Amino acid sequence: MKIVITITLAILINCYSLKSQTSIDSSRTVKVLSFNILHGATTKGDFDLDVIARVINMVDPDFVALQEVDFKTNRAHNYDLTTEIGWRTKLVPIFGKAMEYDGGEYGEGILSRYSFLATRNIPLPYSLGNEPRAALEITTLLPSGDTVSFIGTHLDHLKNEQDRVAQAKKINEVFSKNCYPTILAGDLNAVPGSTPIGILENIWMGSYNKDNPKPTFPSNNPSVKIDYIMFLPKNKWKVLKTEVIVDTIASDHCAYLSILQLLD
Repeated sequence: MKIVITITLAILINCYSLKSQTSIDSSRTVKVLSFNILHGATTKGDFDLDVIARVINMVDPDFVALQEVDFKTNRAHNYDLTTEIGWRTKLVPIFGKAMEYDGGEYGEGILSRYSFLATRNIPLPYSLGNEPRAALEITTLLPSGDTVSFIGTHLDHLKNEQDRVAQAKKINEVFSKNCYPTILAGDLNAVPGSTPIGILENIWMGSYNKDNPKPTFPSNNPSVKIDYIMFLPKNKWKVLKTEVIVDTIASDHCAYLSILQLLD
């Protein structure tokens, strides 16, 4: 009798273990979107924030990193773009200034399904005469109770990699010290295999397929990948899905989606 009970118990434990390894815990799964919004202009130049919001709402993400974000500039009709898009998507907005521009400010935006435990905006190094850049971070709680951090950034766009290299090194220096599992998303203006991406991937894991990186720019005929979602520690996240969302009107960039699961 004891042998039968022991065998039955072993089978049950094995089945439970197998199920726990293959099941997906929705409370620890996040949809992450990176989207360069062309300062709200759209490719038609008609400044239609509803078009941008529709792309985001179609995905129903948990976190969105927005690049080329204006805060009350003249060209953006004095709108706070992050708040306006947050209102249209029912997500919590926050803006991080990189520089003063056109009567207002220019930088990064983050939208989140969850409220913030903490936020910080880290200036990134840049050469004299070039555009300042920043990395905006939020820390929040998932429904599972896990604390995670999410960073949105936009690296230098010039052909010379000098500033991008310095900015990638600064991101590694600052955020490698994070206490919590962290996601990095943004327009990095660098292709897979380039020096800045190599620096980042020393500590971050990219969500894309390195054997077949799907292009994200330009939106009317995507030919290069410059938009990314990465995470650390590398063994704390599992990539469930990635998708390039093509909308030729909302922006000159495609939106880039990754669905990630936080692991034990």
